[in-house]
Amino acid sequence: MTDSNYTKIFTGSLVIVQHLVQELEESGINAIVKDETESARLAGFGGGIVPGFQEVFVNNDELDEAMTVVDKIKAEMED
Repeated sequence: MTDSNYTKIFTGSLVIVQHLVQELEESGINAIVKDETESARLAGFGGGIVPGFQEVFVNNDELDEAMTVVDKIKAEMED
């Protein structure tokens, strides 16, 4: 197992992930979006997490600030 400098902060639909990534970028945080379903499709395999869902990762150095943005997005969804 390899150590990573990145932590998964969110898993959700494409629309919510795009909104989250935009908010993170506005806060100066670069996020990595992983879509295993699309990667598997392109490689000719099936599988991945729930179709249409993506994972968002951020560098551990930006984790605290990124979680603040995630909490804000989640609060907006509850309203």
